[in-house]
Amino acid sequence: MTVPMDFRMGELLTLKKRHPCGSYQWEVVRIGMDIGIRCQGCQRRILLPRRDLERRVKSRTGGSAPATQTATGA
Repeated sequence: MTVPMDFRMGELLTLKKRHPCGSYQWEVVRIGMDIGIRCQGCQRRILLPRRDLERRVKSRTGGSAPATQTATGA
């Protein structure tokens, strides 16, 4: 059993196969049981089951939306 990947909103993914528009770059736009990704070439959005996306990912980069942390205290 493998540990599932931890996807974050705004994270950029490079997939193994290229999209018909020619781009390999995708941005994570929805997190849940299915992961929503948007092509950086043509802006098309698709939903993939988490398991399928994990198999297709070649590399990952930080992305434009950093994780937010809530400050506690005064």
